[in-house]
Amino acid sequence: MKKNNHYLLLLLLVLVNGIIYSQKATLRGIILDENNQPIPNVNIVAGTNGTQSNENGFYMISLPAGQKVLVQFTHITFKKTILTLQLKDGEDFEFNPVMRLNIEQIDEIVVTASGRKFVEGILNISPETIRQIPGANPGVENILRSLPGVNSNNELSTQYSVRGGNFDENLVYVNEIEVYRPFLIRSGQQEGFSFVNTDLVQNVDFSAGGFQARYGDRLSSVLDVTYKVPVSTEVRLHASLLGATAALETVSPNGKLSTVTGVRYRNNSLFVNSTQTESDFTPVFADAQTYFTYKANSKLLFNFLGYVSVNDYLFRPRNRQTNFGTLAEPRALIVFYDGQEKDQYLTSLGALKATYFVNDSLQLKLIGSAFHTAEEEHFDILARYRLGEVNSNIGDDNLGEVAFSEGVGAQFSHARNDLDALILNFEHKGTYTKNGHQWDWGIKYTREDIRDRLREYQIIDSAGFSLRPPLPEFNNDQPYEPFDAPLEAFQSVRALNFVTTNRFSGFLQWSRRKKWRNHLIWMNAGVRAHSWNVRARGEGSSTQTVISPRAQFAIKPDWETDMVFRVATGLYHQPPFYRELRDLSGNVHPDVKAQQAFHLVLGNEYSFTLWDRPFKLISEGYYKNMTNVNTYTIENVRIRYRADNNATAFAYGLDVRMNGEFVPGTESWISLGFMKTEENINNRGYIARPTDQRFKFAILFQDYVPTIPDLKMYLNLVYNTGLPAGTPAFGDPYDFQNRLRDYRRADLGVSYVLADRQKTFRKGHWLHPFKELSVGIEIFNIFDNLNSITSTFVRDVQSGRQFGIPNFLTGRVLNVKLSMQL
Repeated sequence: MKKNNHYLLLLLLVLVNGIIYSQKATLRGIILDENNQPIPNVNIVAGTNGTQSNENGFYMISLPAGQKVLVQFTHITFKKTILTLQLKDGEDFEFNPVMRLNIEQIDEIVVTASGRKFVEGILNISPETIRQIPGANPGVENILRSLPGVNSNNELSTQYSVRGGNFDENLVYVNEIEVYRPFLIRSGQQEGFSFVNTDLVQNVDFSAGGFQARYGDRLSSVLDVTYKVPVSTEVRLHASLLGATAALETVSPNGKLSTVTGVRYRNNSLFVNSTQTESDFTPVFADAQTYFTYKANSKLLFNFLGYVSVNDYLFRPRNRQTNFGTLAEPRALIVFYDGQEKDQYLTSLGALKATYFVNDSLQLKLIGSAFHTAEEEHFDILARYRLGEVNSNIGDDNLGEVAFSEGVGAQFSHARNDLDALILNFEHKGTYTKNGHQWDWGIKYTREDIRDRLREYQIIDSAGFSLRPPLPEFNNDQPYEPFDAPLEAFQSVRALNFVTTNRFSGFLQWSRRKKWRNHLIWMNAGVRAHSWNVRARGEGSSTQTVISPRAQFAIKPDWETDMVFRVATGLYHQPPFYRELRDLSGNVHPDVKAQQAFHLVLGNEYSFTLWDRPFKLISEGYYKNMTNVNTYTIENVRIRYRADNNATAFAYGLDVRMNGEFVPGTESWISLGFMKTEENINNRGYIARPTDQRFKFAILFQDYVPTIPDLKMYLNLVYNTGLPAGTPAFGDPYDFQNRLRDYRRADLGVSYVLADRQKTFRKGHWLHPFKELSVGIEIFNIFDNLNSITSTFVRDVQSGRQFGIPNFLTGRVLNVKLSMQL
């Protein structure tokens, strides 16, 4: 009997041991250096388990679940990286560490909900979060809008403004290659895609201001995207009522060549048909891009980025009715259209980068790129309108219809605009590290060749009279004196511009991490210089030079409380690009100066535990003082500059964001932002800038059903106070300081996961081939809020008043989507 008891006890111990050790999790990823290149032969140790990264930097290791595990990454030429994390049973966690050469790590890396590079003023965004969160324009920009300090009141556009800047003030890099967008796009629904293909993304960094000297010359922000270096062959597919995407990752048998390629197609008809303008809309938005990595040997690496995009946009508006006003004085604008708009934007980019690892301390790079865009904007649209009082008698058969017309007229808009631009870039960059110091430098040459033909006019007819421009040369004394002068368009722009710009820019910066009295500190100081020559046919040429010193400092005090403090300051210049040289009449001014901004950013990051889960509270206060300001107007996404540097401006605000695991195993955040920006034109006093978005509140929330964890929910909610409503043609902005209504939008996504890396199936099962498979629905603008982006100004014949009638955006839209990975 005792013998049997021993057998039972032994069997019980075996079963318990089997249960304990069956609770496993998986840690995988790609180990990179500071230039986002994979590192082979890195030793990874977790307890008694160990492995090495392969020649593509890929690793995978099994960890015990449900307990804190210390994982160490070591390499003979890189500083040790330590990771502490706790995974759930069966969880497959991706971690892509960046190892540094001969530089002391600022601290042990602890994986939390945010994963920020806060000491450098950079926010790191998870690619998986970017791919999952719903939005009318899904992708990186969709996530940026949920951050404090980043604003966009147009769900049809991928453009965004940061801390009071405009759309042209944001830098975008893909694998250190600067990318551009088309010049002539005036409406968000014409844009098609963002350049960044989220299926190809490996890493996303974003800075909202106070960024380092190694980044280029813009006033507001930097978006720095890194594409994948694949470690295996995979296929990713997405399809929905809005379009489809496909991505392919490949690796050669010898591991030297890897490619990632994506194609996309989109049709915005669902959204356009939900607006108040009834129309026939036939868009074709398609693009393809590829990124190659070739490892010639252990010291030489080549990368190639190729991109081509075609946007064909055909729009035939039919009619529109917009109700506005108050309950006491309801009004409506009814418009009937004839004609069409046909635009085409064909853009392409090719870039080649070579990286040479001289030794463990020195890396050299050469980058060359060419961007070309050919754009056509052709339209002839006749709009006949009635402005009047609305019948508000409840029970009347004509309730909601215009009962009395206060204004009747017509407007004819015509354009034959064509633009061809070629932008060439040649750049050298280097990094040298020694004894804890890191030096980065770079020099760049850019040539811009722009050929632009503007043929655009607008004729306004009101109550049978053609309205001439309200300018002194067009004054008349009707009806007391006969009028026999020729008719003039109310607005007319005719220009033919040939502009060539040659730019030389460079930077030098130093950075270091070290300990100071048991406190961990990080320092960075650098300077940029930019010299350019603009030559415009018939307008002469101009040469200018600017210098921009910048510095950052961060400290992690030796406190029990986990806090980091950061300060960044410097001068930021924006030498004018082609659109900033062109005034409202289409004329180019080569002598337009670079806009200048002084940045001061104070930040704090507080890491803490709540509900036994990691959280972070990030806050930043900022101030920007701007001189040589090139004032502008915004019509939807079209920016028109005055090209005269006749203003000064300021912006200040506070951004607060708390992110963490509000729901275990998911990342969510809440953002709050307050910002004020004003400009002083010709010393007339300060008024709100077109991007003066005072208050912002946003929630990005992920959840799942506890009893059905494969049923997931994603919510993206944004509230912005109203922007300035704009100024009518020939109007004085000082007389028009009304604001649009507040922007309120909530997008919801619900998906069911049929298969993923944690939910696999035996061979022969129909789900076995799928690494990931999910189906879902998305509801955009859940509460069907009527948000507006611009105003249409219509004159009342009787009173002579001009009414700013809001142009409303999209209503509630339902989308169905399917995602898979093979």
